Amino acid sequence: MLVNTPWASLDTPSLALGILHAVVRPHVDEVTTLCANVDFYDWAEQAMGLTVDDYEFYAHRAYFEGFGDWVFSSALYDDPSWRVREFQEEMANGLTDRLRKTSLHLHDLAPRFVAELAARIVEAAPDVVGFTTTFQQNTAALATARQVKLLAPDTVTVLGGANCDGPQGEALHRNFPFVDHVVRGEAEGAFPALLDALRGRGGDLAEIPGLCWRTETGEHRATGLPAVPRPADRMAEPDFDAYFHRIELSSARPHLEPKLVLEGSRGCWWGEKHHCTFCGLNGSSMRFRSKEPVDFLNSIVHQSRRHQVLDVLVVDNILDMGYIHGLLPELAGLGYDYRFHYEIKSNLRHRQLKTIAEAGLVQVQPGIESLSSRVLHLMRKGVTGSQNVRHLRDTQSAGVWPVWNYLYGFPGETEADYTSVISQLPALHHLPPPEAATRIAIERFSPYFDQPELGFNDLRPAAHYARIYDLPASELHDLAYLFETAHAGIDGVVADRLADAVAEWRAVHASCRLTHHDLGDRIVLTSRRPGFGWTIRTIDDPVGTAAFRLLENPRSVGSLARRLTASLGAPVTEAHVGRVLADWHKAGILFEDADRYVHVAPPASNTELSRIEQSAPDLTQDFRRPGAPAAKDTR
Repeated sequence: MLVNTPWASLDTPSLALGILHAVVRPHVDEVTTLCANVDFYDWAEQAMGLTVDDYEFYAHRAYFEGFGDWVFSSALYDDPSWRVREFQEEMANGLTDRLRKTSLHLHDLAPRFVAELAARIVEAAPDVVGFTTTFQQNTAALATARQVKLLAPDTVTVLGGANCDGPQGEALHRNFPFVDHVVRGEAEGAFPALLDALRGRGGDLAEIPGLCWRTETGEHRATGLPAVPRPADRMAEPDFDAYFHRIELSSARPHLEPKLVLEGSRGCWWGEKHHCTFCGLNGSSMRFRSKEPVDFLNSIVHQSRRHQVLDVLVVDNILDMGYIHGLLPELAGLGYDYRFHYEIKSNLRHRQLKTIAEAGLVQVQPGIESLSSRVLHLMRKGVTGSQNVRHLRDTQSAGVWPVWNYLYGFPGETEADYTSVISQLPALHHLPPPEAATRIAIERFSPYFDQPELGFNDLRPAAHYARIYDLPASELHDLAYLFETAHAGIDGVVADRLADAVAEWRAVHASCRLTHHDLGDRIVLTSRRPGFGWTIRTIDDPVGTAAFRLLENPRSVGSLARRLTASLGAPVTEAHVGRVLADWHKAGILFEDADRYVHVAPPASNTELSRIEQSAPDLTQDFRRPGAPAAKDTR
């Protein structure tokens, strides 16, 4: 039996368990996937009126504070009052009264749910129970494994998933003896091998890569992770039948649209060359591997037809650039109303973004992170601030919504890196705003974690781990994914200014516009932004029209003067260009960073079509395009 515990998303199946369900089928007599996350929602909705929004708070918006894991810590330690005082005094300060009360109520109820869940599992009499744990699933998975072992000591319990990668998996195995095995890293090979060994079909536990097990005397042992990650042609097709059957019976179903969650690649081709300093997402397997375009296309079509779902969350850390020509045109040619969420790089050009949009990639996560070239260099992002602004402009023009956060707190950044951007944000109010301005967290597997010389020393596990687990500091250090240390970079005053500027951007965005019409002999701009005192502006001189077109891409004053001189056949001085740019910058037509300028006005022709809704589309909601069929569409 494979178990997906809270707080896994309600609107998507578990990709990990979908893959394992498929790959273990030849190795066992029967395999069952239990959607305990959906079971918990239905149970808590009846027990205390839990809503889908409540559940989504713990699943998606509370990870950095650990509220979801704290809820189930009472079940893990079989104590409804477990660390309640610490929660009240040290964790819950930022919660609303309602969420504070909800958290306390769930914490009180969690042991009862886990007891009922474990009883159901044991009643089904599986000989092996595997739990996936990612983000805030640790305590729910551990608590259930503990209760299963109490009821049926001979049942073999196994943990795997992102929370088990590297030292984290060893820490879980060392500290929780009711977990018989932990699979670290990719499990498609290790887990079936473990099942074969348990059934006496040959194989030595000590030869299974990434496995934690115990000797006959109860001593913890662990094998090394695989030297070579799993190749793309051996990534299995997931089996999601259990989820789609279960969610149709759930009381959550009227409040959400189920989505597919698929993968075309693993690892990160950019991270292989220049690992972004703050990113720990790829864990122990950075090496980029990508399915052949035809194979991924067949997977998408097969899954969407089987489950009658058109909204797809692709979990790839970065878009394979070969897919732009090898996969996306084929998707567009199918004629289906697909809606994809995909992670991309923000230096894509407008024509590439149009190809993306035509294939149904309506929401992208481009990793913008900052609009300062200097800070982006500290991150090793490989883009400039002006390129990121160009990306915001071009995604809007293409009809694609970028999801991004403005990050700060990097060693070596200065106040000037932010004040220069903050002063220009009113010129960008018509473009997609960030979700928030956030100080970076230190993540395991990131360069900031592994290389203290980059600026972060004396790392300690984030405070919430000690409010959840009864473990010594050394074990928490190995179990944790998030870490704290002294803040770097800008101080709180500048951070507050940035946060206020982002909040204003989000507040006014829906009512702001800036577009341009290129009519050949002149360019007409239309603006509706409160920070600027003009509505219609015409550029009709040869230097101005040529300069505006050239500023579709970031350029310096010198580069622009040289190109204008060459294209117009007459000298255009840098002083002349400087005066034009200064005027346009004051009017909010340009963004400038690191002596590079780029215009910020999307073409008017597609703007309204790309802004059917006045706020960002949300893949956790039903956002069918106007006129789309009302079938189940949607991670």
